[in-house]
Amino acid sequence: MAKVKGEIVVDKERCKGCKICIEACKENVIIMSKNLNSKGYHFAQSKSDECTGCVNCALVCPDGAISVYRVRLN
Repeated sequence: MAKVKGEIVVDKERCKGCKICIEACKENVIIMSKNLNSKGYHFAQSKSDECTGCVNCALVCPDGAISVYRVRLN
């Protein structure tokens, strides 16, 4: 079976820092940035390259701020 590697991209300006994505991430790869967006919120970001592309974070994001991209590894 081919392995899948994922990567998340967070729209920093749409993220309101609710942290729901952190709870949904089974690989524990999402953290809150120390930086603020233009609205004054800390935004989500990936802390490692261990993402499996499960899309749980994107599914639970109430603001639609997370996109997940997958690459199949051979």
